[in-house]
Amino acid sequence: MTHTRIRKFNTSDTYPEQNLDNDLCQAVVARGTTVFLRGQCPQDLDTAIDLGSDDPVDQTHKVMQNIQQLIGEAGGKMEHMCKVVVYITDMANREAVYRTMGEYIKGIHPVSTGICVVALARPSWLVEIDATFVIPE
Repeated sequence: MTHTRIRKFNTSDTYPEQNLDNDLCQAVVARGTTVFLRGQCPQDLDTAIDLGSDDPVDQTHKVMQNIQQLIGEAGGKMEHMCKVVVYITDMANREAVYRTMGEYIKGIHPVSTGICVVALARPSWLVEIDATFVIPE
C-alpha cells in the first residue's frame, strides 16, 4: 500500500514571491515500519568530518545525501518520506536550502516544517534536516 498524500501542493503556488519548487502536502497517511532519522548535518556519516563549505547549497546537498544513504541502509527509499523538518540559521539561505532539498523530494510530497534557529551544533553549519519515513508493509 502506498502512502496517501492529502492536499498536495507546490511551494511555487503557495509562496509565489519566492523562487521555490517543492512538492509538499498538508498530511500523510502511512502504514508500515517507521524510521526516524536524526537531524542530518553537512558532515560525513562515517568520519563526522565537516563538509568544509559555507555554501548553503553544498551543505544541503550533503544533508540530503546523508538522508538518502541512511534510509537506504534502513531498507527504505526516498519515496517513503513522510515528514521533514528543516532548521536554518539564516533566513537569507531559505530559498537556496529549499530549492536544493526540492531536487531530492520531487514527486514525493512529504509534510514539511521549517524553523530558523540561532545556531546549530557547529558554528559552520547553516542547515540541518530531520526526516521521518514509513516503509510500507
